[in-house]
Amino acid sequence: MSQPVAVITGAASGMGLAVTKHLVANGWRVAMADIDGDSGRKIGTEIGDQVLFCLTDVTSYAQQASLFEKAFSWGGRRLDLFAANAGIADTQFLHENDYNHDEKGLPLPLSLKALDVNLTAVLQGVWLFKYYARRNKVAGGKIVITSSSAGLYPMETNPIYTASKHALVGLTRALGPVLQRQNIQVNTICPAFVPTALCPKEMLDRFPKEHVTPISTVIKAYDTFLHDDSICGQTVELSLDKLYFRTKPDYPNESQRWLGEESASFWEEAYKAPVS
Repeated sequence: MSQPVAVITGAASGMGLAVTKHLVANGWRVAMADIDGDSGRKIGTEIGDQVLFCLTDVTSYAQQASLFEKAFSWGGRRLDLFAANAGIADTQFLHENDYNHDEKGLPLPLSLKALDVNLTAVLQGVWLFKYYARRNKVAGGKIVITSSSAGLYPMETNPIYTASKHALVGLTRALGPVLQRQNIQVNTICPAFVPTALCPKEMLDRFPKEHVTPISTVIKAYDTFLHDDSICGQTVELSLDKLYFRTKPDYPNESQRWLGEESASFWEEAYKAPVS
């Protein structure tokens, strides 16, 4: 039987690299995707032929499509896991008033690169993974999306990042039960502060050690998902050494429960109706 194969974005550092090494140590092959070509190639060489490094800007659909095609072929025409892990903080701050202008004196658009990386790229990655996972010898696979504690609570310093991470939680809750019917389990992790490249290097040593969530908690979450096919559509908060399964808010009344749980057939019919 061939080895299981994973695609991991943001794999050249932090959580992505830790998950890569953990999977390789447990017999997996990993297609490592990252925009940092120097680090990625160096690390790939160090790990060995169990990994394939693919220089990838996840905001480019063409580059992501190439990544998944290469991984599927290299892995013996199978893909078992997509770790949608790449992420960045806000590149421009919505609450600031430092505007740049075009030649007409109009304010230039806000940079939404954080949405491009954290949300749009994840959607496209899920779209691509599903295409290949359905072509496995046994159709199906697993998707683990990296959200953040900012997907559960407001992070006032990074509102666009917060919006993107909240969106990933909603995506998982909406998509998870649907893809489970295709034998694809989608789950999301919401880590608290884990030392990664998102935090400036000069600040890492200053962060209070009692509030650091170790990489081992991230690995615990992945192992939980990988070993249990019944877990789907779940949002798991990672804080210190614990995993907390976070459920959606309670419905305030029966009407909202019906809308959330029993209106699917109505909307399916509505979406199929011809547009006049």
